[in-house]
Amino acid sequence: MAIDTTTSPSPAPTREPLDTPRLSTRDKLVLFVLCAAQFMVALDFSVLNVALPRLGADLGMSASALQWAVTAFALPSGGFLLLFGRMGDLYGRRKLFLTGLAVFGAASLLATLAWDPASFLAGRALQGLGAAAIVPTGMSLLTTTFPEGPARDRALGISGTLLSLGFTIGMVAGGVLTDTLGWRSTMALLTAFALIVLPLAPGLLPESRTPQRPRPDVPGAVTVTGGLLALIYALSTAADHGFGRADVIVTLVAGLALLTAFAVVEARSQAPLVSLPMLRRRTVAWGNLGGLVTFSMMSTVIFVLTLYLQEVLHLSAFETGLVFGVQGVLSVVAGSTAARVIGRFGARRTLVGSLAGQGALIAALLGLDTHGWSVWLATAAVSLASMFHLGAIVSYGLTVTSGVPDEEQGLATGLVTSTQQVGITVGIPLLGVLATTSGDLLAGVHTVLALDALIVLVTAVLVGLGLRGRKTASGTVETQPLGAR
Repeated sequence: MAIDTTTSPSPAPTREPLDTPRLSTRDKLVLFVLCAAQFMVALDFSVLNVALPRLGADLGMSASALQWAVTAFALPSGGFLLLFGRMGDLYGRRKLFLTGLAVFGAASLLATLAWDPASFLAGRALQGLGAAAIVPTGMSLLTTTFPEGPARDRALGISGTLLSLGFTIGMVAGGVLTDTLGWRSTMALLTAFALIVLPLAPGLLPESRTPQRPRPDVPGAVTVTGGLLALIYALSTAADHGFGRADVIVTLVAGLALLTAFAVVEARSQAPLVSLPMLRRRTVAWGNLGGLVTFSMMSTVIFVLTLYLQEVLHLSAFETGLVFGVQGVLSVVAGSTAARVIGRFGARRTLVGSLAGQGALIAALLGLDTHGWSVWLATAAVSLASMFHLGAIVSYGLTVTSGVPDEEQGLATGLVTSTQQVGITVGIPLLGVLATTSGDLLAGVHTVLALDALIVLVTAVLVGLGLRGRKTASGTVETQPLGAR
C-alpha cells in the first residue's frame, strides 16, 4: 500500500508564494552556524590537496605515505556518518554536533602544529571523526529547525551552495595559502573556522532527539561502520594505486560482505540502525541514487579537468584555480535560486532536470582539444554544469528528507551525507583512473567524460521513472515503497 504524507481530511495546504521566504534574525543565525560548519567540512575535503608535496617534504613523508593525508580523513568521516546520525537521533543532535565541532577544532590545531607524520595523520583522522558527527547532525538540525516548504527549500539551497563552494574555494585557497604562508596555514584556516562557530552554537541551536531511547543496535553499528571503512579504504587506495593491489581487493570484498551482513542484521533487529522500510521509500531510494551520481560524476569531472588544464593546455596552478573560481561564483547563483526553482517545479522535476543538464554539459566537454580556446569551453561548460549540479544537490536532499518524521531525520540525513561522502570517494577511482592510465591523456580524458555524461543522463531517466507518482500538497512525491503500484 502506498504511504501518503498528506494530511486528511483537512484541506490540502497551499504552497507558499514563490517569493523568497523571510527568516527571523534567530533563524538566520542558526542557518549561519549550521552552514558555516558544513562549509568548514567541505573546505577540508580539498584545501590540502595542492599542499601535499610541500607537506611531505616538511614532515618527511614519502610519496606513497602522502595518500594517507587524504585517506586518514576520508575513512572516519565516511565510516561513522550513519552511526553518528543515529546517535544524534537517540542522545541529542545538538550535543553530538557541539562535540564534533570541538573534536574537529582540536584536531585541526593538532594538524597545524604537527611535528612528524604520526601526529599529522592523527590530527587528520580526528578531523574526520569530528566531521562524521558534524555533517549528519548539522543537516538534521537544519531539517528539524526549518519546516517543509519554502523555508526548508531556501535553507537547503544555502547549505548546498556552501557545500559546493567550500570544495571549490578549498582548491583555490589551498594553492594561495601554501604559496604565501606554507601548508600549515591550510590547517590553521580550519582551526579558525571552528573557533568562530563553536562559541556561537550552544546559545542558538535547540536540542532535539527522539522521544523514546531504544536499545542501541550494536551489531548493525559494527557491520555498517566496518563495511563503510573497508569500502572507503579500498576505493581511496585504488585511486592512487589501482585495483590490482591485494589490500584493495581484500578490503573491497570485506566491505561488500560487511554491508551485506548489515542488511541481514537490520532485517532482524527490533531497533535497527537503519529502517529498511525507509530504504524502500521511493523518495529515499531514488533520491539517494541521484545524489550518489551527481556527487561522484562531478568530482570526477573536476579531477580530469585539473589534469587536462595543467598537463594538456599547460596552465599554471593559479590559472587552473581561476577556471574553478568561475564555477564557484555560478554555484552561488544557483544556490540563491534553487528554492524558487523547486517551489515552481517541485523537487522531483528539479532533480531530474538538474541531472539531465549536468549530463548534457559534461558531454559538451568532449569538444576539448589541444588548442588554447578550449580553456573557454572548459570554463563555460564546467561552470554551467556546476549550476545544475547544485540544483541536484539541493533537490535530492529535499527529496530524501521530505515526509520523514522528526525522530528519523538523523537517519534520513545520515543517508544523505553518506551518499555525499561515498559519491565524492568512488567517482575518481572508478572513472578518473582511466585518464591517468591511458597512454594518451587527452584520449583518456575524453573517455572519462563520455562515460561520465552517459551515467548522469541514464540516471536522470531512471530517477524520473522511479519517482513518478502523485505529488503531495507540499510539491514532493509521495513516499511509496518500492514495488508499490
